[in-house]
Amino acid sequence: MARQNALARSRENVPRQTKTPEALPDLDRLIHERIRLGIISALAANSSLSFNDLKRLLKTTDGNLSVHARKLEDAGYIACTKSFEGRMPKTEYALTASGRKALEKYLNHMEALIHAMRTPDAPGLGSSKER
Repeated sequence: MARQNALARSRENVPRQTKTPEALPDLDRLIHERIRLGIISALAANSSLSFNDLKRLLKTTDGNLSVHARKLEDAGYIACTKSFEGRMPKTEYALTASGRKALEKYLNHMEALIHAMRTPDAPGLGSSKER
């Protein structure tokens, strides 16, 4: 109990420099990962991309891209179409409406974070005199 009180007192003396988690909307952890954000972003800028195009663009391995694409596909953020060109298999990915909406929400969240960090007297960030 004494340790908890001491910890609580020490926290009171530390100026708050970040917003509390409940003050901002939840971050979509599925999109936030670097490769998955790259996949979603690339597909937002293109109507569709092949597996090889994404692999080349993101400079990643077959296995890494496969795992991340599958997670996005399972979430309904991207659609996967498999076909053949001659005898060669071809995998194409496209962003779904749900994926576009999730990306928009993610970008709005990141913009809110950036705005909060750049606003001199934003609540929870301390005054500009404290920085």
